[in-house]
Amino acid sequence: MSVLLEFFVKSLAIAQMELKKLFRDPMELFSRAVQPALWLVVFGQVFSQVRGIPIGHVSYLAFMTPGILAQSVLFAAIYYGIAVIWERDLGVIHKLLVSPSPRGALVFDKAISAGFRGLVQAAIIYLIVYAIHIPIRSDPIAVLGVLACVVLGSATFATFSLIIACIVKTRERFMGIGQVLTMPLFFASNAIYPLSLMPSWLRAVASVNPLTYLVDALRTLMIQGGQAAHSVMTNFSVLAVVFVAFVIIAARLYPTLIE
Repeated sequence: MSVLLEFFVKSLAIAQMELKKLFRDPMELFSRAVQPALWLVVFGQVFSQVRGIPIGHVSYLAFMTPGILAQSVLFAAIYYGIAVIWERDLGVIHKLLVSPSPRGALVFDKAISAGFRGLVQAAIIYLIVYAIHIPIRSDPIAVLGVLACVVLGSATFATFSLIIACIVKTRERFMGIGQVLTMPLFFASNAIYPLSLMPSWLRAVASVNPLTYLVDALRTLMIQGGQAAHSVMTNFSVLAVVFVAFVIIAARLYPTLIE
């Protein structure tokens, strides 16, 4: 038990350092609000006029809100690896790797700090939603469930980003791969349209896309009567398994950053 406790203590200590970077740059917080606002205020308003999308008895704006939250989490976390490459170039990674912290803790702390950044995204989405009067659930249990899913989703995609950073090792390559990955992950999910509209091959891709399970969980928690393919527990369990797998892979690859 003491080993596990020490693991979490060391992880949280480094995560605290990451969070200080976020709150020292308020402009980053503002820039994070622009994209979800555009999707909800512009894209959502236009597509809410389209009839025939099989979304049940909820409005299209309400249907897409969990998808935009998941998208914000994805887009913020998927570029997390570039900060790690930058730290490598500044020599920070070298100091961390010679510290007594286990490699898994170094990866886990990055995931935790990304999770807290995801909470900022969630707060922004909730503010926008209430400002334009989108009907979503606001009971405490649902909100806490949303925040838990956001933290896990952010941690999962940030760890995936770290794996990519360990493989490509340069900022230029990482930016190119990040741009290639984000939009396919987003559109090959149920973020802005239901799975029933997809051709069979795209549904197969969506079934192995972690973003699909994040959106599915958020849709159940945020929308009264929202359509979901799986239960919240099933979606959460899938994300947790993927996260653990990514942490194990990233921990093995992390030392290769300085090679």
